Amino acid sequence: MKAKNFIIPVLCAGLFFSLFTPLSAENQKDKNKNKQAAKPEEKVFIPKEVKTVLQEGMAARQGRQDIPVNIFHSLFLPARENFQIIFFMKIKNSFLGFTPLGSTAPAAAKQSEKQVTPTAAAPTQEEGPLQASFNVFLQFNRLGESAETQVAWEVYAPTTIQVEGASFDQEKEDLYSLGYPLPSGHYLLALAITSIDLQKIGTAYYEFTLPDVSTFTKALETSPIFFLKSYEQMEAPETRTVLHKGYFTYSILKIVPNIDNVFAAGENLDIFFFIFGSQPNEQQQFNIEINYEVKKGEEFVIRWTPQTYNSPLISQPLPLKQTVKIKTGTEERTEQRDLASGNYTLVVKALDKVSGNSVTKNIDFEVK
Repeated sequence: MKAKNFIIPVLCAGLFFSLFTPLSAENQKDKNKNKQAAKPEEKVFIPKEVKTVLQEGMAARQGRQDIPVNIFHSLFLPARENFQIIFFMKIKNSFLGFTPLGSTAPAAAKQSEKQVTPTAAAPTQEEGPLQASFNVFLQFNRLGESAETQVAWEVYAPTTIQVEGASFDQEKEDLYSLGYPLPSGHYLLALAITSIDLQKIGTAYYEFTLPDVSTFTKALETSPIFFLKSYEQMEAPETRTVLHKGYFTYSILKIVPNIDNVFAAGENLDIFFFIFGSQPNEQQQFNIEINYEVKKGEEFVIRWTPQTYNSPLISQPLPLKQTVKIKTGTEERTEQRDLASGNYTLVVKALDKVSGNSVTKNIDFEVK
């Protein structure tokens, strides 16, 4: 097994030091304190009626279900002097108002205009491309020790989604994602998805914590480890908050994740994560060794050759091939076979050879 090295130059060329170096600085904690008090340059606006609905459900974390939305997972990666936090949610297609592309349904409207969206007949597979336009509002609240909330950032993300009518299923819940850069802290996200005319409002709440970067100089830690289905390079990073269907973006990458951690026989485990706290040597080079192993219960079924990396950003395909011994009479031979169906655990053991610090992570997955 060879280390995967073509995704890393894509991210690191011209971006490595702006993305990663500030996070390892000793004074980063003080910088983040200053940033926490500052508002982002983007001026945002959440209408009063939407704020009222968000506030009504905040204490009990009880979402309004005009447009049912569920934030079920998140992950974070380094982004300049902050973290890029990515949220994953599922929304049922029938609640988003998909209509045939080019129909008279309003595609977008100013928030102050009270327009009523016409009721459209359910799209069929013969109608061609379909489109839905709606509003997404995000309110990031800081959580104090006594659980009181303080509004820190507000974001408005007007959204238009297009799909192919031939593959459209109104009853399906599709995966959506959105990301936003935030400093360390404990937060409550209050999310609202509304119709253009604000007559339908769906809300959801999600509590999360981004770690204190000052602790990364004392020990190794990783970002949440996740698996890739595929990725592609974009021409430039996104400069505004965008809701995406089926994928998320990070720097100049468009990534389709395997959120369910379920694989077919013969597929690779393609992992992606960042190692915080690793230290460069005198030549400003990283030297990180990682051992990957797969366990079924307490039994190790795959052990790969240890891999060495010169970057704390890790992307590595791991072939799910198991070496088995076969006896034929008095002869014995080994053979590579696809990992059988079942539940397994990937064990990731990372060692920073410069600082001597290490970290071990376990990730469960399933082969079907």
